[in-house]
Amino acid sequence: MAESRERTRGVKPAIGILSQGFALTIAALIVFILAIPARPAGATNQQGSAPLHLEIVGGLGGVTQYTKLEQPFWQSEITRRSAGHIVANIRPLDGGGLRGEEMLQLMRLGVVRFGTAIVSVVAGEEPELNAVDLPVLNPDMATLRRTVAAYRGRLREILRERYDIELLGIYAYPAQVVFCRSAFSGLDDLAGRRVRTSSVGQSELVAALGAIPMILPFSQIASALRDDVADCAITGTLSGYEIGLNNYATHVHAMALSWGLSIFGANATAWAALDPQDQEEIRSGVSELENRIWAQAEADTIRGLACDSGKLECGAGKVRPMTVVATSKADAERRRQLLTEVVLPRWIERCGEICRTDWNRYLAGVHGIEDEAK
Repeated sequence: MAESRERTRGVKPAIGILSQGFALTIAALIVFILAIPARPAGATNQQGSAPLHLEIVGGLGGVTQYTKLEQPFWQSEITRRSAGHIVANIRPLDGGGLRGEEMLQLMRLGVVRFGTAIVSVVAGEEPELNAVDLPVLNPDMATLRRTVAAYRGRLREILRERYDIELLGIYAYPAQVVFCRSAFSGLDDLAGRRVRTSSVGQSELVAALGAIPMILPFSQIASALRDDVADCAITGTLSGYEIGLNNYATHVHAMALSWGLSIFGANATAWAALDPQDQEEIRSGVSELENRIWAQAEADTIRGLACDSGKLECGAGKVRPMTVVATSKADAERRRQLLTEVVLPRWIERCGEICRTDWNRYLAGVHGIEDEAK
């Protein structure tokens, strides 16, 4: 039964998925279709031909990945790379009118032709995608790189076969860690605290630690800590600093719980309609952008903790430094136990036997954990 659900997920008729909220989202975004004139396949790409206009939905606005990398790439670099032929506008994923949970369907329907989906956010619909960024799976960037390299081909297959999406890039944010309003000494010290999470998987992890998970959007993190709605929050090491968590949190853990991986892709029909030369220009450019984003994510993970602790002046003026809680041997051992006994089994339970097969085929060797049917 689970395998049958997996085979049919993402290919149901469009009319069957249109909830009222989803239909309103499509109506609000139909301008995307009207604003992106796709040139027919085989059209010439000679100097002086009409520019190719693209509308891009990027990542989360207001953080370094978007402001310093994605936005400049699409607003100016792609035009320079193509000698003026490709012109693009970009808006952030959380810029209004978009629900991150619906991005796969919006792209499948062609409402968004070039867009970004955060894998943990769309995992409610397609949990198989989140195999690369399960909580506590990748404690460091080196492990994350190995995980993504092993699973990239499978991600491409899932997106193409179930959602008619051409995978163009995989992006990483800085490590997501725990910030708290009061002192704590390690993961098990979170028991009893209300912790902001961003996904079902993070919530299961937090519950396994005896804490109380609260799924809240990124934009509400600072106010949740400020107003005593939450005691702790999981978010990026640098983005936490950038949204002013130093004003409300006193301690931050150094262990990466997840990385906020996202996929960037194109509606496959719209992609196929592009001239092959345009496809190559976009694909090669996005590949370079991906490399820069990963390098930035790694650097910002380290820089974020330095900013949080006050060891580095990060441009926000005088701030209250936080205490960085180092990853202890007990935390490292607890991470492995949580992954093996909680995170992986719960993910497979939500996802079905196909995910057990995927894990054992692509990722068991990377992490030294093989999952057997109980």
